[in-house]
Amino acid sequence: MVKARAARPGTGAKRPELIDKFGRRVDYIRLSVTDRCDFRCVYCMTEEMRFLPRAEVLTLEELHSIAQAFTELGVRRIRLTGGEPLVRSNVMHLIGQLGKLPGLDELLLTTNGNQLGQYAGPLRAAGVNRVNISLDSLDAGRFRRISRVGGLERVLAGIDAAIAAGFDRLRINSVIMRGYNDDEVLPLVEYALARDIDIAFIEEMPLGEASDHDRVETTCSNAWVREQIESRYPLLDSTVRTAGPSRYAQVVGRKSRIGFISPVTHNFCADCNRVRVTVEGRLLLCLGNEHSVDLRAVLRDPARDFDDLKAAITAAMDLKPERHYFYDRDHPQPVRLMNMTGG
Repeated sequence: MVKARAARPGTGAKRPELIDKFGRRVDYIRLSVTDRCDFRCVYCMTEEMRFLPRAEVLTLEELHSIAQAFTELGVRRIRLTGGEPLVRSNVMHLIGQLGKLPGLDELLLTTNGNQLGQYAGPLRAAGVNRVNISLDSLDAGRFRRISRVGGLERVLAGIDAAIAAGFDRLRINSVIMRGYNDDEVLPLVEYALARDIDIAFIEEMPLGEASDHDRVETTCSNAWVREQIESRYPLLDSTVRTAGPSRYAQVVGRKSRIGFISPVTHNFCADCNRVRVTVEGRLLLCLGNEHSVDLRAVLRDPARDFDDLKAAITAAMDLKPERHYFYDRDHPQPVRLMNMTGG
């Protein structure tokens, strides 16, 4: 098995970069630590999920090796995803190790918030800078319908714990679906504004086949979402850019930023600086395509070493496609669900 070598202090030499064939620099990875989750959200999973056998899942040591390889290749931000990352056994050990990687500017986390009451303080102490928390409804019944599990009060308590922990920024992520929660745009915005935290609206993406709704019928465009917000709050477009694809606006006089992630109606592939690694070790070069490289095979090949892992990652940049083609019938659509992709 490939083992990460001991981290070495910088020598002052220029750091390597990952550049794809379209000239885009990849400096941000989304690293999935599990495909499992304590929710079953309708846009992310089918109701009856089958999860990966343990032998197919990367170990914590293998996840650390991949993270170290990427940081040595110029990646500055790592976002931990799932599934739900906080249900992974002993995940805090991994997070603590990642927080010490030389060259890493930010360690980020996306969570459903269900475990955040317990982990907010330790996450901050381990070096996590920013946290995104999924919240699609403030109504307990609707929350149960969307998550198929329920427990809204626990999630809200987790958000309060995260605010108290003092992360650099917190953001609510909301997927607005027609017939589910399309009348909650303003209540969700007001919830974020009242707490001086950010909120981002994410268009539902056609990843895999949903088991209980037709995505074409439920998807709400962010243009429509913005209209709902501007019926009460005038928005000013912000020049602030983060590592991800959000386009932000500001409510005058408020600290909160309102973000829009619009992969269906607004193709932002030209500035893509991201790749994903799934928990079984697939390096996904694009959210909306199946181009990938099997890093697990490199990690578990006794004839290959850490430099081979870095070489495989570097070579994979030539496979990164120019763009995705969501809902374009002339192009194949992804069959993997979001929990297998890395949220």
